[in-house]
Amino acid sequence: MKILVIRYRFIGDTVLTIPFLRNLRKAYPEAQIDMLVGPVSGDVLLDCPYIDNLIYFDTTKKHKYENTGEEKKNFFSYVKLLKQNKYDKAFILKRSFSSAALAFLAGIKERIGFDTEGRGFLLTKRILYVKNRHEIECFLDVLKADNISIRDNHLENWVSLESEEKIQEILSIYDLSKKPKVLIHATSGNINKQWSIEHFAKVIEYLSNEKNTQVFFTGTAKDAEIYDEILSLINVELQNNPINLCGQLSIQDSTALINKMNFVVGCDSGTLHIAASLNIPVIGIYGPMNPKKWSAWGEIHKPIHLDLPCIPCELRKKCDQNYACIKNITPEMVINEINSLSSNSIKAC
Repeated sequence: MKILVIRYRFIGDTVLTIPFLRNLRKAYPEAQIDMLVGPVSGDVLLDCPYIDNLIYFDTTKKHKYENTGEEKKNFFSYVKLLKQNKYDKAFILKRSFSSAALAFLAGIKERIGFDTEGRGFLLTKRILYVKNRHEIECFLDVLKADNISIRDNHLENWVSLESEEKIQEILSIYDLSKKPKVLIHATSGNINKQWSIEHFAKVIEYLSNEKNTQVFFTGTAKDAEIYDEILSLINVELQNNPINLCGQLSIQDSTALINKMNFVVGCDSGTLHIAASLNIPVIGIYGPMNPKKWSAWGEIHKPIHLDLPCIPCELRKKCDQNYACIKNITPEMVINEINSLSSNSIKAC
């Protein structure tokens, strides 16, 4: 049996496939399971034991976190590749028309996926996509529709030895004894999901000077500019200057770093899902997207969102409220959640 799983693009969405992949592997322990993933974002699964091969689907430059700078391939080159691989079954977790068309044109006999974007005729088994259900549960619905039992639904992740050693070497440079370590993540793939840099500045000042916390930043080299802007807004001397590692870490390295954190504070992004997959407490700041679907998975996390009638708009229309859903979340709300994290709920590092 040769099985293809299709869920390319976006770090967070890729992380959320892990419970699906684990249950699929338990159902098909001897099968070849390959996964079609996006460049960069797919690297979160490099150490996943439930997959035999990752196939990178690289056709677009539109997403800033997936633009590798390498030459893009034609859609039909992937049709040809998948046809050559002769898959028996495809689970299409991506909801786009093109992803279903890809499996159809590749001649994959069984094509199982969500009945979205008018693509149902391309599928051999259609599944209702529930908008107010967490994405992990929606993915597992696809397995249930194929008569596969769900044994568990927890997130997990893996830290490579190479990345662990690299992070240990970086951390050894600093005096971090007895200091809580917190990752601040202020960027997102969509600017309208980002919290204000002024608010992040206040939270960083509080963590450093009131909680004697060592703050870390990660992201692309370009993201470093945003953190420089945030720090420029802090007009007092910080007890602990944040450590900016933007542009210095791979996805695997960032995973190893997050695994050393006491907790993570950030806006709606894939980084929060990586933290949740490592069982690191997350204080997530959510705006226009549906928190029931996209918040960090697990009981230990603290999602912050407002109760506004326009939520969720899913960024599908122009906002006439000036994104009040995210802008009206205050630093005090985040600081209250920081203080509510008890010592028992924070991972000892």
